[in-house]
Amino acid sequence: MKSMTAYAQRSLDLPQGTLHWVLRSFNHRYLDCQFRLPDDFRHLENPLRQKLKDRLARGKVEANLHFNPDPFQIAQSMSLNPVLLDQLKKMLGELGGGIDEADVDLAHLMNWPGLITYEQIDLTPVYEATTSLLDETLEAFIEARTTEGEAIRALLLQRLDGIEAHIATVRAHAPTIHGHLEDKIRKKLATLDVEVDPGRMEQEIALLLQKSDVDEELDRLEVHVAEFRRIMANEEACGRRLDFLIQELNREANTLGSKATLVDTTQASVELKVLIEQLREQIQNIE
Repeated sequence: MKSMTAYAQRSLDLPQGTLHWVLRSFNHRYLDCQFRLPDDFRHLENPLRQKLKDRLARGKVEANLHFNPDPFQIAQSMSLNPVLLDQLKKMLGELGGGIDEADVDLAHLMNWPGLITYEQIDLTPVYEATTSLLDETLEAFIEARTTEGEAIRALLLQRLDGIEAHIATVRAHAPTIHGHLEDKIRKKLATLDVEVDPGRMEQEIALLLQKSDVDEELDRLEVHVAEFRRIMANEEACGRRLDFLIQELNREANTLGSKATLVDTTQASVELKVLIEQLREQIQNIE
């Protein structure tokens, strides 16, 4: 079980500069990978995106790559454009005494378009390192997701234990529920000043008891809890399946609550809904 929220970063120093990957993710219904890459790395986006798709199932994932070129490498790639430099010297000479040498701002002159040229640095080794560094970052990212996912699993198991305890409580009160309801019906009929056919009365009481019987809801709740545990034990992404089961659990708890006739069973029904809602909140974070 893995969480959809996680964070990981890794850096690598190369002769050409420093690479730095940052991966972070948030809850999302589907897998949504968003990349922020330097311009010289844009052509790598599709294969890098595929790496994430191969390892992740859900979540909004932000993948940010930073590359800081080595200043020494940049300095070595710099050179002056001799043709443009000669032209600028000629123009300054033609101006002659009209300009004091002190008025010539060399820093401004260095920014003259095209005066300084840069030799293209070979980034092929950097591209290869970018891919391998993403693999390393992705492993740490998945490990963080797994660690948080196991913490969520422990919370889910606690809630499931609580649900099973309340199911047992309601089941233990089932005979009392039937007796209480039958006694209530008979007392109500006794207050009516009408003649009632004993056989028909027994049939109606039996029908009402059948409608108020909660054994079926309790059985389905137990089945759903068992399925919940089974899905959690799988190593596949399970968030969507668990979300569907939450709806089924909630439906049975509502039905159980509508049939409750004793304070104890009503309270158990309320506690069931609270635990199911806590389950729902937790599984929103699961991949």
